[in-house]
Amino acid sequence: MTQTPLDYLLIGPAHPFRGGISGTQHELAKALQKEGKKVELFTFTKLYPKFIFPGKSQLTTNEISPDLNINQEIHAFNPLNWKKIAKKINSIKPKQVVFRYYTPFLAPAYGNIAKYLDRDIKKIALVDNWEPHEKSIWDAPLNSFFGRKIDLFTTLSKNVANQLNKEFSKPIWGGFHPIPENLLAPISKKKAREKLKWAQEKKIVLFYGLIRKYKGVELLIKSFAEEALSNKNFILHVAGECYENSKKYTDLVNELKLNNRVKFDFTFQSTEETQVLFSAADCVAQTYHSATQSGVTPLSYFYEKPLLVSDIEGLKTPVIKDKTGLCTKKNTKLIAENLSNLLKDENLNKFQKNILKSKEKYQWNSFVKKWDSFINKEI
Repeated sequence: MTQTPLDYLLIGPAHPFRGGISGTQHELAKALQKEGKKVELFTFTKLYPKFIFPGKSQLTTNEISPDLNINQEIHAFNPLNWKKIAKKINSIKPKQVVFRYYTPFLAPAYGNIAKYLDRDIKKIALVDNWEPHEKSIWDAPLNSFFGRKIDLFTTLSKNVANQLNKEFSKPIWGGFHPIPENLLAPISKKKAREKLKWAQEKKIVLFYGLIRKYKGVELLIKSFAEEALSNKNFILHVAGECYENSKKYTDLVNELKLNNRVKFDFTFQSTEETQVLFSAADCVAQTYHSATQSGVTPLSYFYEKPLLVSDIEGLKTPVIKDKTGLCTKKNTKLIAENLSNLLKDENLNKFQKNILKSKEKYQWNSFVKKWDSFINKEI
C-alpha cells in the first residue's frame, strides 16, 4: 500500500522550544491539517549556543498537542548534522519544505540543508524578519546565501515582502500575522485585576514581550514623566523577559521618580499569565524604534485591547487600516499625548469595537488558504 506523501515539512522552532515563533509553527501546522494537508515538523536538538542566548531558558515546560508530529532533528550550529538532515528529508519525500526564517543565524543550517534537497522538493521560506533589528556586517551575505537556495518566499507582512522584492526576482507573497488560537479566553477586567492586585480605578498601559533595545521601552517610560500622563491614575506595566541589563530601565524609573507608576515583571510570561495581563490592561503600547511586524498586535486583537504603536512600517498598517488604536511619532511628549487620548473611555470603546469588526480577517484558516493557494499556483 502506497503511503500518502507529506504535503508540508515545516522546519523551525517548535516544542519543546518556547516563544512566539514556536507557537505559530504549531498553529500553522494545525491550520494546514484542518485543510486536509499532511504535515510534519522538524525542530532543533540545539538552537542557540548558551553564550549568545540572552534569556534564562530556550525551552518550555508546557505540554504539546498530541495531534502534532514534531521531531527534534536539527543542530543549528553543527555543520556535520546538516547533510544528514537533508538525506533524511529526501527519504521522506515531502512535496514542500518550509523554512521558518527570522534570523541570519539560521542561514548556514537552512541554506546547507536546502542545498542538498532533491530538485523535486520545493523549498519555501516563511519569513518573519529579513532585515534584523540589531544589525551586523554578516546579515546581508547570510541572507543572500539562504535566499539563493529558496524557490519562493512567503511572509507575515507586506513590509517584509517589500524588503525581499528589492533583492530577489523570485515569487514573493506578502501575508499577515494571524491571530493566535492557542490562547486562553479573556476574563473580566475586574477578575483579572483582583488576581494581579491591580487597582480597579487606574488606567493601565501594558508593554508585553521580550525586552530588547529596538523595542523602545525607554521612550514609553519617559513618556510617563510628561505632563499629559502626570495624572497618578495612569500606570505602566512592563511584562517580559529582559534581553539586556534590566538596571537600565529600573535606574531610569528611579531617576524620573516614577516608582509608583511604572511597574516591572522581568519574567517570560506563560499562557496563563498572558491571559490575566491582557484581560487586566486598558490598552497595549508598542513604542518600537523599528519593526517588520509584531506578534503582540494579534495578541492585542485576540484580547480586544486598543493599541498605541510607533508610526513606522510594520506596526502602523493594521492599526490605521482597522482603526484599532493610535499611531505616534517616537517622541516622548507625543507618546504621552497620544496615550492620554487613547485612554479616554470613549476612544477605548470605539477602538475595541473596531477590533471586534476586524478579527475575522486575521484568522489562521484565512491565512492558510491564501498561503497554500499562492504556493501551489507558483509551483
